[in-house]
Amino acid sequence: MVDQPSTFSYGEDHLTAGIALSLVNGYTNGQISEKVYKKINESHTIVQNIIEKGSPVYGINTGFGPLCTTSISKEETRLLQNNILKSHSVGVGPPISSKLAKLMMVLKVHSLAKGYSGISETTLQRILWHIENDAIPVVPSQGSVGASGDLAPLSHLFLPLLGLGKVVYQDRIITGAQLFEETGLTPIELGPKEGLALINGTQFIAAHAVVVLDSLHNCLAHADVIGAMMVEGLQGSIKPFFKELHALRPYKGTMHVAKRIQMLLEGSEIMEDHIDCERVQDPYSLRCIPQVHGASRNAWLHLKELLEVELNSVTDNPLIIHEGLTISGGNFHGQPLAMALDYACLAAAELGNISDRRIYLALEGNSPGIPKLLMKQTGINSGYMILQYTSAALASENKGLCFPASADSIPTSLGQEDHVSMGSISGRKALQVIENVEKILAIELLTAAQAFEFRKPLNSGVILEMVHKEVRKKVSFATQDRVFADDIDLGVQMVQNKSILAVVNSVSKKKGLSLKTPFNKEFEIY
Repeated sequence: MVDQPSTFSYGEDHLTAGIALSLVNGYTNGQISEKVYKKINESHTIVQNIIEKGSPVYGINTGFGPLCTTSISKEETRLLQNNILKSHSVGVGPPISSKLAKLMMVLKVHSLAKGYSGISETTLQRILWHIENDAIPVVPSQGSVGASGDLAPLSHLFLPLLGLGKVVYQDRIITGAQLFEETGLTPIELGPKEGLALINGTQFIAAHAVVVLDSLHNCLAHADVIGAMMVEGLQGSIKPFFKELHALRPYKGTMHVAKRIQMLLEGSEIMEDHIDCERVQDPYSLRCIPQVHGASRNAWLHLKELLEVELNSVTDNPLIIHEGLTISGGNFHGQPLAMALDYACLAAAELGNISDRRIYLALEGNSPGIPKLLMKQTGINSGYMILQYTSAALASENKGLCFPASADSIPTSLGQEDHVSMGSISGRKALQVIENVEKILAIELLTAAQAFEFRKPLNSGVILEMVHKEVRKKVSFATQDRVFADDIDLGVQMVQNKSILAVVNSVSKKKGLSLKTPFNKEFEIY
């Protein structure tokens, strides 16, 4: 991770997925400048003026959804805002992680601080208190259809402002009322439009997209390294990674992957050993790594570009443009991210599909020097046979999860909201698929390391040799059957904690080797 700014000015600075994660992890401090507060207060004053004048404006002095024609009196506008948080808190299912809920708060503060939502300074400061003190609301994972924004999850997110709902605080789940007792906080008095500003928006979808971007990036980086190790283990050809080939079909992702793998294989005695062998070409799962991994890289880049727009947008409704212009529109609709998340879900699944094929290829025993099932004494031993059952099961499960949630729409709000994005489901499914891919890649890491060892005494390039040593610190070479589930767990840990990538970066830096390509910056999250 590159160094992040020590402070970030909400509503003013440009937010990226990397900075959002840095804010959540405490590496960057968020603040709101006086200049931003001035704009926030101007927007809040405009809302107060609308109430005083009595002209009907959706969500300020009218009901919501199909009740948009119902007028709300000046005296009842505050009660309306409290009621909307209560009535829309209908989420079900297991709660999302505290990391995701905290991300939602960070993203919401940045959007509200743009000064188009009519929110009060007091309400914003309370949300900032929750972020800074790690009092993170408990948010159910199900209930959003992705328009009008993520109503249900955002309602649960902000119930604690009223002393309702639950929070994770000091490693305990307590009620909002208990939080007030322990901290001396009192309920926020929501003003006109504030409740609607809090619960209208795409922060549930966007928070999932941030984590998808980060986790999928990790899978992509590991897939290249593990794929390169498998090329070595199975004595694949280096020619499919030559720049001359990819210059004739110059997709950014393809060229990036090809150059990375060629550099990982540089200086390999294994490659030199079979440079004049009689095999004309390798199976697709080896030969087409640049094209397949590269296509997933392109999908990742597409999500990154769209997400960056979303993170710096205002997605609630209505929006206070200026004193004379308040617009009730559709900036809360999750379709832009919903479709991109479905694309990223497919991209992740394909990484798992091709990884499973390489695992199967390694077990066939068709590469010179590699025993069937990656073990010399089979019969009494099943070797690595059953590990591929697990990767196959995970790859198949992913295929079922790849149906695009954004292809569906069920009307809600008595037909007022007659087309919705289902982007919340897109985000949740994408994370499920990525978790499965991490496990598939862990299994490929184990099988690639096993095949790699059969090439001794020949050495690979310096980077892959050190990667192999890192694997062997945790998982030994298998000469007979054992409980391979334990090995898989260790492999998953290595993928998730990025220890393999740390070795790659450390060795390349020490040896003066560069894994950078012309697209490195584009394909980084930070």
